[in-house]
Amino acid sequence: MAQIEQSDGGKKKKGAQKKMSIHVDFTPMVDMNMLLITFFMLCTTMIKSQTLQITLPTNEKVEQQDMNKAKESEAITLIVTTERNEKGEIKRDENGNPLNIVYYFEGQPMIVDDDNDGVAEDSNLQKETFQGNDGSIQRGIRKILHNRNKQVLEKIDVLKKQWRNKEFAPNKDKNDSIYQVKAREIRNDSTLTRPVVVIKATPEASWESLIGALDEMQINQISRYQIDNINHTDSMMIEAYTRRHK
Repeated sequence: MAQIEQSDGGKKKKGAQKKMSIHVDFTPMVDMNMLLITFFMLCTTMIKSQTLQITLPTNEKVEQQDMNKAKESEAITLIVTTERNEKGEIKRDENGNPLNIVYYFEGQPMIVDDDNDGVAEDSNLQKETFQGNDGSIQRGIRKILHNRNKQVLEKIDVLKKQWRNKEFAPNKDKNDSIYQVKAREIRNDSTLTRPVVVIKATPEASWESLIGALDEMQINQISRYQIDNINHTDSMMIEAYTRRHK
């Protein structure tokens, strides 16, 4: 409470102004603040932080004698790029989305040089785009990756149904935890046919195109992938494809 205290100050001259001091007691205010803090602490519901589940690349070792076999039968290389105008600005479609392109080839690069002049006329390079699903149907590069990792995706689809029905545990957190462990085991199951994806980016590629390629790894549950630098052979293949499909 506020109090006004009048000070006598000893003998004073007649007509002199009396001095008064104001004292404010903040004890009730402190008590009220503590009550409010206690109230909010008891009434607040703590929400568990929502984090993005990322499928990290597997750390499994590939023996040297299996390297060539993996490259031929399982490897797929993605080369992402972005269409730009003469000023170097990113071209966009009618919806304002950047024109990102994905070139890809399976196994080893194959270049056709009929004239033996060091200029490629053709190669096994193919072209796709980043597209979402049309309902339950995959499109673009997603369809290619989905088909290459079909065995893993089929097993994870069964696992997802069990997870949605809480068949692993009635508790949500425990159910989620068990699902993540089992899904990781499926992604790293060496008995299944799984692709090894190498992601490369041209100098013209935007950051969105590289992020789009990494997103496809998560969507298609691909655990074996890496980011590599584009080389001269890759550039020759793109140039040959561009000349052939003008």
